[in-house]
Amino acid sequence: MDFFLPDGSPAFSHTADRPFATLCRIEKTYVADRGTAKVTQNEVLRLPLTDVAQDGDTTVFSSGEHALSMTAKPLGKGMLYSFSGEPGFAYSFRLDAFPDEAVFGGGEQYRKVNLRGERVSNFVSEHIKASTIIEKTLLVGPLYREKDHSQIGSYSPIPAFVTSRHRMIFFQTDSDGYSDFGDESYVFQFDRCPASLFLASGSSYEELVRQHLLFYPNRQHLPDWCLNGMILGIQGGTDTILAKAHAMQKAGVEVCGIWAQDWSGSIRTIMGKQVWWNWEADPALYHNIDTMIRELGGMGIRFLAYINPYLVKDSKLYNHCRELGYLITKKDGSVYHIRSTTFDAGMLDLTNPEAVRFIKDVLIRKNMINIGISGWMADFGEYLPVDCVLYDGDPALLHNQWPVLWAKVNREAIEESGRDDLLFFTRAGYAGIQNYAPIMWNGDQHTDLTKDYGMPTVMPASFSLGFSGVPLVHCDIGGFFSFDRMHRNAELFIRWMEMCTFSPLMRSHESLRPWANSQFDSKKVLPHTVRLTAVHRTLRPYLKHVLEEASQGIPAIRPDFWFGSFDSHRDEYAYYFGDDLFVAPVIKRGAVRRSVCLPAGDWIHLWSGQPFSGDVAVPAPLGYPPVFYRKESRFTSLFEEIRNQYE
Repeated sequence: MDFFLPDGSPAFSHTADRPFATLCRIEKTYVADRGTAKVTQNEVLRLPLTDVAQDGDTTVFSSGEHALSMTAKPLGKGMLYSFSGEPGFAYSFRLDAFPDEAVFGGGEQYRKVNLRGERVSNFVSEHIKASTIIEKTLLVGPLYREKDHSQIGSYSPIPAFVTSRHRMIFFQTDSDGYSDFGDESYVFQFDRCPASLFLASGSSYEELVRQHLLFYPNRQHLPDWCLNGMILGIQGGTDTILAKAHAMQKAGVEVCGIWAQDWSGSIRTIMGKQVWWNWEADPALYHNIDTMIRELGGMGIRFLAYINPYLVKDSKLYNHCRELGYLITKKDGSVYHIRSTTFDAGMLDLTNPEAVRFIKDVLIRKNMINIGISGWMADFGEYLPVDCVLYDGDPALLHNQWPVLWAKVNREAIEESGRDDLLFFTRAGYAGIQNYAPIMWNGDQHTDLTKDYGMPTVMPASFSLGFSGVPLVHCDIGGFFSFDRMHRNAELFIRWMEMCTFSPLMRSHESLRPWANSQFDSKKVLPHTVRLTAVHRTLRPYLKHVLEEASQGIPAIRPDFWFGSFDSHRDEYAYYFGDDLFVAPVIKRGAVRRSVCLPAGDWIHLWSGQPFSGDVAVPAPLGYPPVFYRKESRFTSLFEEIRNQYE
């Protein structure tokens, strides 16, 4: 039996020897360690639902006493297939594959743009592994073998995909599972029956990614002040913040904000400098914080902080929340602790209405917004254990939705404050995150140029999120993870800053070990910080254009084949920024020239004004990344202004 989409294109097929649906019973055990779950799985039943019966819009796939009911209705550019299955069983679905088809999306995928031939996990997890960091420490340079795609987890998996044949595949499910993109078939398996499958076809990638708006409103946005330069990542307390703010303005750096993740205090661990998870201003480190924030405001600089849904064990707020029953527990009633490097923390229960009210009213509005904080990193959300006890709900079903719930709490706190000029950004996510998080960031890259965990991963990760319905993404300039020999020099920081100049938001991070890494104000870096922040601010009219497109579900950062056939794909690490800019970041140490495979059409080199088309090689000295604009762009005068001012 064949099933079709409204435009007559094939949706999927079903035969007895190649059934559409299979019922499974799976036994799983999870052992969690710092956000990464090791899963042991035993499949005790696999029953293909070979029989099929149809009654109007309802189709029943069955075998013996087991059945799956499916109803179909047109929606947007496709068809929505809603399922009704049996509780306690997993379900596997098969779709036909095409030999020449590439597959994109799956949420945030760091290693590859084309997922064909890969099995993609649908379980929110920590992206970084301690074992990889140790391996990089022990194996110098070329001795280290970069990890394959299958070895790398995702903070934000989403079971939504777009293919090079302009097909869209989206399962509505919060369940653990996987998507396997084999040669002959695509197999999607989930531990519980998904609510629905949406299949669509379209004439372009843009048309397909807009279909996500049928399921989740896209409310990603940036307040206007974010476009006035760079958010500088600075730690160290009131005196350090003010001294650096004045020094940077005097030097000519365009500063729109200062992000101080240690506003609540810090702790030194074996890994480096970490935040003290007690969400109120540290009175010793940040004395007179409200006065400091007002002084920064007078300079046109916003102050940003940090928060996550955990409280460090035995801190003031931890003890308060434990007594009120706001923390997640084990089955024996004791607090369920998670471990971050060397310290334990309790998890705030986002299913407890009183705990949520406390987070919004006290931790966010009273302790942050009311003292003048304009934004924050809303970190984590991926650590929820599947064996914990919640105030309400099944943690195994809520695990993937937990980072979305965390973003929802932050969004509601802002809305209830009546402010529309506040910003927060999230790392973890799942389907629907675009309804709450103003912008995401790409997680904790290593401070290096490796293609499994370093700076280059930002590009495939951003492309994948864009195909999955999340159009606004940025990253930590300079990366985060630094350990032993893994650290960034001036060159790496500048190259990273070049890339982020042509992105929705510029924000730096001091890294896990600030003292060992080059910063925006390092002697060799500072002149480039001055110039590149000025370029980004001058781009304001174009940035607003990109943000307007993002509000319609169109990704800000797109792969090189976005406007053409996947056959034209030549570079995993080059991208469109909006419609009219094409950027090819330098990702090779010591390089002063970059080969670029330009998309079809006529392009102008931003820095020289020379016309180019096809395959070219251009100079790329520090501070001058290969950037091109369309010859016919309506922003030509703006790009010429940048060239004339900053060449």
